[in-house]
This record gives sequence, structure tokens and C-alpha cells, in this order.
Amino acid sequence: MNVLIIKNIAKEGPGTIEVYLKERGTAYDILDMYDCSVEIPDVRNYSHLVVMGGPMAVYEIDEHPYLSMEVAIIRAFIKSKKPVLGICLGAQMIAYGVGADIYPGPKPEVGWDRVKITPEGMEDPLLSHISVENEAVAEVFQWHGDTFDLPKNSVRLASSATYQNQAFRYRDNVYGLQFHIEVTPDMIREWFADEQGDFVDAMFKQSDSIYPEYHRRAIRFYEQYFSLQ
Repeated sequence: MNVLIIKNIAKEGPGTIEVYLKERGTAYDILDMYDCSVEIPDVRNYSHLVVMGGPMAVYEIDEHPYLSMEVAIIRAFIKSKKPVLGICLGAQMIAYGVGADIYPGPKPEVGWDRVKITPEGMEDPLLSHISVENEAVAEVFQWHGDTFDLPKNSVRLASSATYQNQAFRYRDNVYGLQFHIEVTPDMIREWFADEQGDFVDAMFKQSDSIYPEYHRRAIRFYEQYFSLQ
């Protein structure tokens, strides 16, 4: 196995995904797409793709030319029938890459919140592992303001009251998560280091409390994802 991880900004990921791969001795490369000097790799050298998040919008692709290259990489992996996982912006990039529209959501979702796992999600070999005590809900970390239409040939796996498409599976081995499964308390503190107030303080405390179980559920998800062919 050899995993390609795409980063859109320096501080977004890979988080616990990288920890998981390191602990198991799995080969991986990180492609910093925001670095204009990077060379685009040959996708034939990789078994899995992971696309991380970022503050830019897919519909701002003209302002961030490297996003076009990123879409091409995603499409190449999908065409080769290799597993693809997108997180936050990464999920939106996958949706865009297979023909869905991306646009601003009704309001930002920020912090810890619960999403409802659909019946299809509870039967899914990956999403079912993030549920809370086998209930059809998952407590997840959100930080996004855009959303997307469910792509054709996709199954909705999770939703919230504000964002209908919180997780989806495209065909059999392509997954998009609107939420951040990869976060740690330290990452959250780094992301919100310049913010102050009761909401931020409460979010930091909640992160410390939730993280041990959140990490266990993330590991179960990774085990299933990286076993996909």
C-alpha cells in the first residue's frame, strides 16, 4: 500500500490519518498543493488518495489554479477505481470532480455537533463505525461554510439540520466527509489560536473530553478505508 495525501494549506491535516499510517508502517507521501513548485505525482504509484481541507472555496478555482490540478488527480484516481477519501474541502472537491454543484451553505457550522447517520450510512462498512454507541448519530467536529449537491451515483450517509450532505459514498470506494474526522485537540487549538470567548473556551474543553472516543472511532474508520481495494 502507498497513500497519497493532498494538503491545501499547511495546518489542515493529515492529523490522526498520518499517525495511523505511521504506526502501521504504511508508505505515504504528502503533496502540498499550495506550493507552486510541487511536481504532480504519477497516480499509478499509489493505492489510496486522501484529500484534506482548506479555507478556499471550490467555486474560487480561478483564484487558486492548483485546485484544477487537484481535480485532475481526484478524477484520475476515480477512473483507476482506486479508493478516495475527501475531508471538508476535499469532500467538496470530490463532489465537484464527479459533476455536482458547490455553493455557500445557509450558515457556517463550527465546533462539535451531532450529525444523523442515514439508514444507508448505518449499513455502510465505513460510516457505521463512527456512530455513537451504535446509534444513528455521530459527534463530529465541523468547520465549513460551503455545501454541495449529492453527486449522481452517490449515497447520502450522514446529514444535519443545516447541511443535508454531511457524508456520502460515490460508487463503492469513494467517500466524502464534510466534517473533520482527523482532528486532535492540539489541531483545534492551533486553528482557533487567534479566537477568544466563551464559545472557544467551551470548544477546547469539549475537545479534550470527546477526543479519546472520537479517536477510537476515527481509527475504526481508517481501518476500513485503507482496507479498500
